[in-house]
Amino acid sequence: MASLYPWMLILTTAALVAAAAPQMSTYIVHMDPSAMPQAFSAHRDWFAMTLSTATHPSDPAPPRVLYYYETVMYGFSARLSASQLASLKRARGFVSCVRDSRVTVDTTHTTDFLGLTPATGLWPASGYGDGVIIGVVDTGVWPESLSYRDEGLGPIPAKWKGACEAGTAFTASACNRKLIGARFFNKGLLAHNPNITIRMNSPRDTDGHGTHTSSTAGGAHARNASYFGYAWGTARGVAPSARVAMYKALWEEGAYTSDIVAAIDAAVSDGVDVLSLSFGLDGVPLHKDPVAIATYAAAVEHGVFVSASTGNEGPYTQTIHNGTPWLLTVGASTVDREFGGAVVLDDGTTIFGQSMYHGGGDLEAAEIVFVRSCDSRLTKQDAEHKLVVCAESDSLGYQIQNVMSSNVSLSGALFISKSPYIDFNEQLSFPGAIVNPKDGQTIQDYITRTPDAKASLKFYETLLGTKPAPAVAIYTSRGPSASAPAVLKPDIVAPGSLILASWARNIPVETIGSTSYYNDYNVISGSSMACPHAAGVGSLLRAAHPDWSPAAVRSAIMTTAGTVDNTGGPIMDEGDAFKPASPFAMGSGHINPNKAVDPGLVYDAGAEDYVQLLCGMNYTDEQIKVITRLGGAGYDCASVASVDLNYPSFIAFYGAHDNGTVTRWFDRTVTNVGDGACAYVARVVAPKGFVVDVAPERLVFAEKGEKKRFKVTLVGEMKHDEDAVHGVVSWVEEGGSSRVVRSPVVVTTFDSKPL
Repeated sequence: MASLYPWMLILTTAALVAAAAPQMSTYIVHMDPSAMPQAFSAHRDWFAMTLSTATHPSDPAPPRVLYYYETVMYGFSARLSASQLASLKRARGFVSCVRDSRVTVDTTHTTDFLGLTPATGLWPASGYGDGVIIGVVDTGVWPESLSYRDEGLGPIPAKWKGACEAGTAFTASACNRKLIGARFFNKGLLAHNPNITIRMNSPRDTDGHGTHTSSTAGGAHARNASYFGYAWGTARGVAPSARVAMYKALWEEGAYTSDIVAAIDAAVSDGVDVLSLSFGLDGVPLHKDPVAIATYAAAVEHGVFVSASTGNEGPYTQTIHNGTPWLLTVGASTVDREFGGAVVLDDGTTIFGQSMYHGGGDLEAAEIVFVRSCDSRLTKQDAEHKLVVCAESDSLGYQIQNVMSSNVSLSGALFISKSPYIDFNEQLSFPGAIVNPKDGQTIQDYITRTPDAKASLKFYETLLGTKPAPAVAIYTSRGPSASAPAVLKPDIVAPGSLILASWARNIPVETIGSTSYYNDYNVISGSSMACPHAAGVGSLLRAAHPDWSPAAVRSAIMTTAGTVDNTGGPIMDEGDAFKPASPFAMGSGHINPNKAVDPGLVYDAGAEDYVQLLCGMNYTDEQIKVITRLGGAGYDCASVASVDLNYPSFIAFYGAHDNGTVTRWFDRTVTNVGDGACAYVARVVAPKGFVVDVAPERLVFAEKGEKKRFKVTLVGEMKHDEDAVHGVVSWVEEGGSSRVVRSPVVVTTFDSKPL
């Protein structure tokens, strides 16, 4: 069964057990840098003094610092008793604190599918990402993988200040000009569990996920890659000449947010240009989300482009995490590739069945029989030494488990299914395949009319160009965002289903019976796999346009995203009976790298814009200070508050008390990033029940870098039993250019109040 990796941080509501001393817990503490007394020359000295004054004679132990945060967060994490915490809250400069959270752990073809080629487009325009550094916070790295070879790369970028940390089974020489850094963070984990033994106390990967995501984003060319013959070819990352740095903060023994923040803090300080984060925190407001807080400083203060996954709680709406305004939030889509084999009937009919069985060779001609149901145990009379065909069922996975556990020596099995979860059932441990209902009927008809019917199975086939693709994957989490509902999320979707990438050689890719199988590559699915694809595209854009801000890169990706599949029809949603996907499922659409390199116009945003948004969300001065480190003197919420962020998408809320016609306004500013003078005209597809007006209808730019402001007005009404209606506002360049700057527009009855 193909693995679904949610990799989501889950905030536990139960009290965390302090292993070293029962009354101690770990807290992440935010301090006000302007409050440091002049007697101190270093913030760490001030923090140490502040903690020392919080000690009480009755405490089981003195406060113990785990990490100092100085780049993406200002403060520290420490082990504290309840009385120490109470004293600390009264100390000079204290802003707030959050309890450390337990975390549980959320390509040979995809670059072709994305249209990346050596001849034209983003690859040559960006030098394949050369000079850009991708930081990946994950489970570690397997440095011996061919994806980290550094042949043909020049010197490590001079801006790099990171390190290659030695540890268990990992030496400093494991890094090179491709894998330029590897660090590990587990003080938070050890503080909570002082008696555990970390099996691999080093940056080395003991899970496979970190190797998979980092090689997807920036892996080098690796020839003859495959999953036991499936997806054979040359694997490469989206940005194959970019440099990679791994920050291991997710451990098989557990993980904590204090370690995550330390990893992000170090990555930004080391000089990364891009961060790839295939995890997130559910159900937490922005000012209590350590990932949101750390990435604000990374993106807004330090210019780091951050790509983050949506989570894997689809197809349900309002399940998205990382719905953070300063990130690119990436959902998962399918690609035009299927793995399987040929079902060859004895009358010559050949049918393709989906499968990734690799336990042996092909299945020679065997008696084929139709079993009315495989939802119950097979009998020897029905199935002994036969190729069984299982009737269509709502429980494909249960059928497969029944066949696996049957005490019958069957030859193999075919499953008739149209389940959207087929991707997660292809790695069969016995000769078998999954066929669609139409082909299943062909097989049944053959069995009915043919005495002694026989069939054979031939495996290890990879089909390219399958249709329709892309589609929104059923498992990817949907919007709107609970943490910042005024910003439409997700932003885009990218390849996430059945992705081949490098794997840790010490981790089985599959276990069949008592036999574990190991391979240099694995095929897995999840929004975790989509995130590094977008991080790779962001790296290419940073190389091609080093002067662009992270918001400009995000805008370029969003406004050029594709909305049609390879049949020419709209991108469909696996989680909504293959109906056209809504913006809550796919955001602006499917990532299109070659168009993103030349978007024409971008929607930029900076610190002032985000502060206005936080004010508009009714955040207090203290809460805004936690996120932005700005005090109230830096802004006046009363005069600047607005939830209308300068974002490349539009979302309006139709509340329970809205009856009849309502009007909503949006103000936006676009920047010309084209070569020079140009003009754009507005093109509108209005949401059902609404009229959309854009003023002015035409924007004329005299030069590159010029900004123009416009206003969008929505007037109309919708039914309260509708979740959402959506349309599009596009700016189309005049003069025959292919530039179209497209933004989705959504009107929804979902709750507009943030967490």
